[in-house]
Amino acid sequence: MNKFLLKALVLASVNIAVFADAQFRTRNRMDKLEEFDQQTFSWGFYLNGNRLDYRIVLNPRYGMNGNQNLVSSKESYSFGAGLIGKWRLNDYLDLRLEPGLQFAQRQLTFNTQSNDQYAAGTLTNDPFVPIPLTEDDKVRDIKSTLVDIPVMLEFHGMRWYNSRPYIAAGVNYIVNLQSNSDSEDDNLQQIFRSTTHNFAWSAEMGIQFYFNKFKLTPAIRGTFFMNNEKVADNATTPPYWASAVSTLQTRAIMFVLKFE
Repeated sequence: MNKFLLKALVLASVNIAVFADAQFRTRNRMDKLEEFDQQTFSWGFYLNGNRLDYRIVLNPRYGMNGNQNLVSSKESYSFGAGLIGKWRLNDYLDLRLEPGLQFAQRQLTFNTQSNDQYAAGTLTNDPFVPIPLTEDDKVRDIKSTLVDIPVMLEFHGMRWYNSRPYIAAGVNYIVNLQSNSDSEDDNLQQIFRSTTHNFAWSAEMGIQFYFNKFKLTPAIRGTFFMNNEKVADNATTPPYWASAVSTLQTRAIMFVLKFE
């Protein structure tokens, strides 16, 4: 282990020890924001970092060449922010609405030149004139601005000193403001199109920490699209791009920091 990593681990351990002592020492037990969780409604905001990629189901004809996958997805990292509205149902259950804005960029690579073998036409594609795919033709950088509206049911345990663990799950309505779904151009003009209106499910777990003035919650959330985001290319476009994919669905793992 190099010296830099050792110093970083020691520093992190000291910070965690100081934080834990401040939060959990007996003389501070249950003395911070004691009435906060008894409110029927409460508000806050959150910041998050994302790791995103696509779940891809390939078309067995245009997306594969024997056992070789012709389309691949490269994961990316991004960020977002949003608001928190919480409705207390009872001592163990809360209903949360957390509308937010997420910024994302993914990359798809289409190594589909071998689809030239279908140039004479198939049952699903008209005949086409093969074109040599350049690097720009093969790669699609997909930028997305997502309006994410999750509704989640939170189940939490009892407070232990100045902390409380919880798990939550729910559904999301997500609008992709950069979907290009209404564009008449498609991948032949290097325009990747996807659906504007989407639905997903989410699961989350975290620990709520109580301070004198606010509640801080670090959490991990997974969000998984349920609908197919793919929009088919125009009928006259060769089967190098959208035709190679049967199903395209966003997957996101988020690290969330909530302030209430």
